[in-house]
Amino acid sequence: MRKQYAFLAVGCLTLGLMAALGSAQGDKASRPSPAAKASYTLTDGKTITMDYSSPRAKGRKIYGGLVPYGEVWRAGANEATTFVTTADVMVGGTHVPAGSYTIFAIPNKDKWTLVISKKTGEWGTAYPGPSEDLARIDMKASALPSAVENFTIAFDKTATGCTLRMDWETTRASVDISKM
Repeated sequence: MRKQYAFLAVGCLTLGLMAALGSAQGDKASRPSPAAKASYTLTDGKTITMDYSSPRAKGRKIYGGLVPYGEVWRAGANEATTFVTTADVMVGGTHVPAGSYTIFAIPNKDKWTLVISKKTGEWGTAYPGPSEDLARIDMKASALPSAVENFTIAFDKTATGCTLRMDWETTRASVDISKM
C-alpha cells in the first residue's frame, strides 16, 4: 500500500512540475522576443492596433541575412502579427475595411511590400498564401541614423492620419494610413 501512495505522490509531483514549467514557457514577457503592441487613435475615437512579438538583433545581420530579401516574413516573431482596425482606412492608397487581419512583409533593400492577409490565427511563419491576401501595398524603405536592437512597430501622427513604421537593425519601412 505504501508503494502505491509513494508512486501516486511522485506522479502528482511530476505533473505539478510539468505544469509549472509549461506556464513559465507560456509567459510572453519572459520570451526572448516579448509581446509588444502599437496602437493609434483616429480623430473620431476609432483605433488601429497591432500586436506582435519583438525579436532582438543580438549582433546578427537581420535584413538580407536572418530575414532574406524578397521572401515573405512574419514581421515579428512567435505568433503572427495582427492588424485590427475599428474603422475603414486607406493604407498606402488601398482600402482596408474595418476588421482583423494578419500582417506579413516582403523586405527588399530599396522598398518593402506590406502583405495584409484576411486569414487570422496563424502562429509563426505560416503564411497562408496569396489567395488569402486582402492587399499587397508598397512601403518606403529608408536608413535609420543608428541601429535599432529591438524590432519595433509604431504609429506616427500625420496631418491626415498616421504613418505605420517598422524599425529594426538600420532599416525603417513605412506606409501612410488615413481614415476613409
